[in-house]
Amino acid sequence: MQPPPKKLLDQVRDAIRLKHYAYRTEETYVQWIRRYILFHNKRHPKEMGKAEIEAFLTYLAVEGQVSASTQNQALSALLFLYREVLNLDIAGIDAVRAKRPQHVPTVLTKAEAIAVIQQCDGIYQLVVKLLYGSGLRVIEGL
Repeated sequence: MQPPPKKLLDQVRDAIRLKHYAYRTEETYVQWIRRYILFHNKRHPKEMGKAEIEAFLTYLAVEGQVSASTQNQALSALLFLYREVLNLDIAGIDAVRAKRPQHVPTVLTKAEAIAVIQQCDGIYQLVVKLLYGSGLRVIEGL
């Protein structure tokens, strides 16, 4: 008598361990796959495809308001599930993407930089001029 087939999440764990992924990656992937299945009312992923993945990722971005890196992590987990465990190729995922935060650096104008340099005296002025002239950061001068 054959033992019953393994549950899906156990198959995912086995596939991750076979590829020698980190334990934290295993935990995270299993958690995302579980959330994906629960989001679609416990339907088996073999019954679902590209449209359901897009719906889940769009939900994460719009209603879940997750960051772009979190959404990418969920996408990676689902792609692993479909490619490595279910042996199905899912391509061309076109979901609403979470916005990446824009980092705008603080930069002084030339006139502002000169005003700062003029406020310094002696060795400090020399260090500030060297930093400014070579394009280094303040922490690099310390």
